[in-house]
Parts: sequence; C-alpha cells; structure tokens
Amino acid sequence: MASKSKHWGIVGGGILGMTLALRLAQQGKQVTLIESSDRLGGLADAWQLGDIIWDRHYHVTLLSDKHLRSLLTELGLERDMQWVETKTGFYNDGKLYSISNAIEFLRFFPLNLIDKLRFAFTIIYGSKIKDWKKLEKISVSDWLTKWSGKHTFEKIWLPLLRSKLGENYKKASASFIWAIIARLYAARRTGLKKELFGYLPGGYSRMLVRFAEVLAESNVSIKLNHKIKNVESLKTFDGNIINIAFEDGSYEEFDRVVLTVPAPVAVKVCSGLTDDEIRRLKDIEYQGIICASVLLKKPISKFYVTNITDTWVPFTGVIEMTALVDRAQFGGNALVYLPKYVVPDDPAFELSDRELEEKFIQALVHMYPRFERSDVLCFQVSRVRHVLAIATLNYSERLPSIRTSISGVYIVNSAHILNGTLNVNETIQLAEQSLTKIDIN
Repeated sequence: MASKSKHWGIVGGGILGMTLALRLAQQGKQVTLIESSDRLGGLADAWQLGDIIWDRHYHVTLLSDKHLRSLLTELGLERDMQWVETKTGFYNDGKLYSISNAIEFLRFFPLNLIDKLRFAFTIIYGSKIKDWKKLEKISVSDWLTKWSGKHTFEKIWLPLLRSKLGENYKKASASFIWAIIARLYAARRTGLKKELFGYLPGGYSRMLVRFAEVLAESNVSIKLNHKIKNVESLKTFDGNIINIAFEDGSYEEFDRVVLTVPAPVAVKVCSGLTDDEIRRLKDIEYQGIICASVLLKKPISKFYVTNITDTWVPFTGVIEMTALVDRAQFGGNALVYLPKYVVPDDPAFELSDRELEEKFIQALVHMYPRFERSDVLCFQVSRVRHVLAIATLNYSERLPSIRTSISGVYIVNSAHILNGTLNVNETIQLAEQSLTKIDIN
C-alpha cells in the first residue's frame, strides 16, 4: 500500500514561501501556504497609489538575475521584460553629480585623482573576489579603508554605509559591501560603463497574480489573513504531527512545517527550540526600512538611483522609477521612492505619514530647485521593522541551521542569504537551495 503523502505547511507568503510551495507541489507534495496579511508577496507586494497599482518597495531586475528570470519564464512573463539603460547620481555637499560612466566618474568633484583611482580599484578588485567567506573576518570599514584610503572612506563610503546600516556599519563585515559590488558589477555590460536594468510592465503585482494562479493550478492551498500564534510538535500513535495554532483560535495539523518569517517572529511562535537555537536566532541583527512612495506630476531626476552622502537629508536615497519605467505605467505621472534604512526600534517608526511627508518633501524642495510641492499627487509610507539581516563578523558560522531540533520544523528566511544582498533573485535562489537541506520524503 502506498504511504500517505506528507502535508506541508509553509508559513509566510512572500516570494520565498511562494517559491518553496511551488517547488514542493511540483514534487507531488500536499502544500498549504499560510500568510498573515490579506495578500501574497511580502516585501515584493503591491499597493494602490492614487489611480495606479505598483510595487510597495522599489525593485529592479538585472540581466544577471538568472533565478528570477528563470521563474519569470516559468510563469510566462519573461518575454515581456523591458530592458533599459539607466544613470546613477550622487548627492554630495548640496550638489548633484552624475557618475554613470567612467568619464563622469573621473570628473566627480569630491575626490582627487588618486582617491578616484583607489575607489575604482576597490570596486574592480571586489568584483573579482570569489571566496567571500574570508571577507567575513574583517570589518567593512577596515577593508574599505585599506583599499580606498581614509579620505575616500570618510567622504564616500562611510556616508553610504550609514545610509544603509546606520551605526551598525561598525558591526558589518566586508562581505556586506562585496555582495553589493558583485551584484551591480554583474549587471554592467562592460566594466564600470553602462548599466542595463529591467522591469516587468505591470510591476510585481502582475507577477504575483500570475504566481498565485500557478500555485492554484499546482493544487497549493492558500490561506490569507491567518496569523499564527504557536507552532508545536505533538506526539501521536504513529509519529509526530506539527500543530499550528492561529490567533483566531483555529488550528491545523501538518507533517512538515517551514517558517519563512523573520528570526524574531520564529523565536516567538516556535515552541521547543533549544537555548542555542534561540540564542542564534536572537543574535541576528536586522535593519528596518521606512519607504515613502511619492506619485508626482512629473519626474524630478534623470537618475534611476541617486546616492546621498549629506547627513541632513532625512532619507537615504532617491529612486526615480520613471528613469527606468515608461511613464505610461504610472498614468503619465512619475513615481519616486524615498527609502530610509533604520534599526527596528528607531523612533522614526512612530512618526505619522504626515510628519514624514513634511520632512521628506521639504528635503526634495531643497535638493531639486525645479521640484514643487504642488507636483505631489500621492504620498504613502511603508514601514517594515525586519528587512535586511546585517552581515556581521563571522556571520555564516553563527547562523542557525535551517533544520531545527524540532522534528519536521524548518526555519528559512532572508537571514540565510549568506553571500548577497536582499533582492528577489537571491530570495528565489535561497528557496531552491534550501530544498536540499529539507527532508522532502
């Protein structure tokens, strides 16, 4: 007699959970995907901005994002991708600079020629490094100072590190900056020259709708608005079952459960973890994000990304989506993202949308002389406390295993991305690699 198929529960309906659910279903498993919110997608979900629907956070696809592009092909969407050459800006000491090619970079005013050469060498040298693990043993500030010099570190690298990590940059290893260099360098067609970035018309909303359809076609059961309260292993006559209790008082039993939620959430809901597992999960340090989506009557910049080194600016970058995406996607308007990376307990999380709007718009008025407050059509704020796990010293050695001490329970989340930045491509890659560490049978 054939054995009964195992019932899998995937907790977390982001791209990671969705990919795991699809791959398990394709192997013939009975799968239920559980999401606490009213929609799938997690950090890649979409929302309403005025009269349009677009991504809640900014995303870009690179030509080198083979895992994402493969999934898009599987979903029948890759052929619709639009590829665009973009420009990069720098806002330093109250001035905007273009550093979109080698000539512009050499003209970049804040650095002298030697500093510029060392800065460029650091990027090229970093892109050639294959053994990223050795970079875990040196701090990012020490590594960048060694190769770029003290002046370049203080003038350029330090403000950029602070914009992403705040004072936590002091805890980050050199693998953090290596991951950023490696991904962006792979996107360029010829060295430090032109960038070619891609987007899907319709944004991630279109991808997620199609992804949900494919999951349904693969017999994956999807439960939205199901917030879990507790995950517990219970003994039965013929083995163990995993009981998931929900906050509404209901529960469901599974043979295997994979939690894709952030480490602090996993610690809170998982009963039976060892003291060592709890310590390792709690030791993961996260950066959060406060990200404003601003729908405008017209674009404010020709640069897709403007890096900001001036500390008075209340956000850490300007992402001009109209420099990448056809304005027709935004109803003829423009869309700008203003991200601010902060620690999970930063007081800025308590600021209202109105307070943040006043601070952010005031800064845009100062930065862009042609920008007018009357150009703003919609201003919305996304707040996420646990986004990016900081690559601290010896990070990979201290990370908890995907397989927990609780039989049949696994924890895999973005903190397990060891040699990359947090992006959709690497999230898909993590999902597919983690299947090798999970007892499928």
